[in-house]
Amino acid sequence: MTTTISKAANTAQITYNVSFPEAQAHYADIEMHITGLQQNTLELKMPVWTPGSYLVREFAKNIESFSAEAGSKAIASPKINKNTWQIVTKGISAITVKYRVYAFEISVRTSFIDASHAFLSTTGIFIYPTNMLHSPATIHIKPYKNWDKVSTSLEMVNNDPFTRLSPNFDILFDSPIEVGNQDVFGFDASGVHYEICMYGGGNYDKEKLKADIHKVVDQEAAVFGENPNKHYVFIVHNRQRNGGGLEHLSSTVLGASRDSYANDKGYQSFLGLVAHEHFHLWNVKRLRPIVLGPFDYDTENYTTNLWIAEGFTEYYQGIIVRRTQLFPVQNYFDVLESEFNILENLPGKDLQTVAESSFDAWIKAYRPNENSNNTTISYYNKGAIIGMMIDLEIINSSKGKFSLDDVMKYMYTQYYKTLKRGYTDAEFKAGFEKFAGKKLDDFYAKYINGLTPIDYNKYLGYAGYKVVDELADKNDAALGITTVTTAAKKIIVTGVQRGTSAYIDGINVNDEITAIDGTPATDAAALINGKNPGDKIQVTVTRDGQAIILPVTLLKSNRVKYNIVTVDSPTEQQLAVRKKWLSL
Repeated sequence: MTTTISKAANTAQITYNVSFPEAQAHYADIEMHITGLQQNTLELKMPVWTPGSYLVREFAKNIESFSAEAGSKAIASPKINKNTWQIVTKGISAITVKYRVYAFEISVRTSFIDASHAFLSTTGIFIYPTNMLHSPATIHIKPYKNWDKVSTSLEMVNNDPFTRLSPNFDILFDSPIEVGNQDVFGFDASGVHYEICMYGGGNYDKEKLKADIHKVVDQEAAVFGENPNKHYVFIVHNRQRNGGGLEHLSSTVLGASRDSYANDKGYQSFLGLVAHEHFHLWNVKRLRPIVLGPFDYDTENYTTNLWIAEGFTEYYQGIIVRRTQLFPVQNYFDVLESEFNILENLPGKDLQTVAESSFDAWIKAYRPNENSNNTTISYYNKGAIIGMMIDLEIINSSKGKFSLDDVMKYMYTQYYKTLKRGYTDAEFKAGFEKFAGKKLDDFYAKYINGLTPIDYNKYLGYAGYKVVDELADKNDAALGITTVTTAAKKIIVTGVQRGTSAYIDGINVNDEITAIDGTPATDAAALINGKNPGDKIQVTVTRDGQAIILPVTLLKSNRVKYNIVTVDSPTEQQLAVRKKWLSL
């Protein structure tokens, strides 16, 4: 039997008008029109989070001036919880809802509006009717003053760039919209039209970008054997200093520093970001943990598999850029070495597993505090290292016949295309084992669900490499703190590492270090110059307005700095693995 609500969901027509009469004050005005209602009560919701960014952000906090009317008559629209408004619609077939959204947070996952452009992160802009997530919606955009472009993966209606259609709300919430005067250019690759939209200027070379991004997307499509899009959009926000990215089904939003394109390091970093977010169109947007879709936009969606969804994507961003042959092998090793050293210098690696890091993303990853390095790791970072380990394990055990690519393609075909659902942890493990030709119970026990130190030399050894610690023979003393020097030349402690001199002897975050052994402290880098492990010093700090003298016994620095080097006389098998792994 068809319910009244399901009838409403099937017959309702939803249209949004988006305008920016006060763009300079960071506002979007939204009119939502719903016709064809056949229910007594309508609930309208604003998502509390955006897919790909695992934090409840409470987007409803930015809504103001919420009202509803039927015809020209105002109707009550009380807010019944933090993100839901309830409207009595008995005998009413059509309503108009008006509200304003304040948007002034610069990030790839939140909306930002000013007189120069509007970036609409759609989960924080569009409310939706409960039980109508599958309904289509039409979006009409009225640009501010002289804005003349809209960039989004949503399809145009009647070739009108300012009118877009979304087949359902999951797609709408996965399709950010850029409105303004952005620089738009693009290319075609394997039947897909790629659009690159640059906001904020920059020293980029369009032709070089088109050619090199083309190489990246070709290499990634080769992993999965297809590109499921017809149209894909890169929205790039160039600012003085910027970074980060957020993936979407058929688009991505990237943050870049506008003057970084002209140097090799900055350009390689940007291409790595492109590779990362574009790889997500397969890994996580389609090949996904089973709980990540259909989404619950009201609450957290927990998974222990972000080390695959994000960590493997981070691994592939480096290896894909390597496969383009745009940079030498050493550049890729620099990326890997950075991953190793980040993890190995985190005390949190001894407390939090990579599976726990994924599950706790909602409460820890996006809410770091001064103690986070002591208690947590990143599923991006350790997941990337695990990706390398499994890749090398498969290449070695199959004698070069298979690699992690084969696992990714198999899982994509099996779960996204054939079964049309997400995967479980056990299913992805079985996928690894299928191509490794062995059980990975011990590997999972050690590295996914356990805290066993990573045996870098075992896995790199498959390709004839090893790591050496260039700090191994050092005997430097260390306090174990990070600091910032203020404009007033005050040295403020921002972090204290577990197990170090400062941690043991009571130096605190937010302490101002004013003297060492009575000598005024003026240079953070020179705080303990000339001191050795075992030396006892007096550290004077100001804490809560009071001077405190702390006796501290200096300990040896426990930092490592790994470099990747070749082993002596690599075997034929090692050289074969090396060639397969590094595309030599």
